[in-house]
Amino acid sequence: MVVYNLYIFNRNGQCLFYREWLRRRQIKMTQEEEFKLMNGFIYSVKSFVQRLTPTDLKDGFVSFKTNCYKLHYYETPTGLKFILNTDNNVDNIRHILHQLYSTIFVNYIVKNPRYSALDIINNDQEIFIEKLDEFISNLSIFSQTNKI
Repeated sequence: MVVYNLYIFNRNGQCLFYREWLRRRQIKMTQEEEFKLMNGFIYSVKSFVQRLTPTDLKDGFVSFKTNCYKLHYYETPTGLKFILNTDNNVDNIRHILHQLYSTIFVNYIVKNPRYSALDIINNDQEIFIEKLDEFISNLSIFSQTNKI
């Protein structure tokens, strides 16, 4: 199984962080355009699911699957959105995204006195990036294919 990439958006749709482990196909748009496209896609799918579901969903939208990848989604009560793209063989990993938020993000970003909720997380947050890479690479869904 393969982990492709991770996006973290704030409640306003700004991409705070992006990390890529394996990308087999390069896209023909800027990274900023990609972030806007992903945020718009999430907004639309989430709205679609909420409007058309026959029952009251406890968790709402949690994943989206195509023939090429599976998008996993987790939203915190404060509106942070964690989006992890994997291959299709990965089951529901909502608990993993929650764990990523509650242990890695909270400990190394939220509790960091130099970080503001509107700040983009860049390469100067070395400990966060190191712990995130360690967390992802220790997951059973992270295969040797990612280490190419």
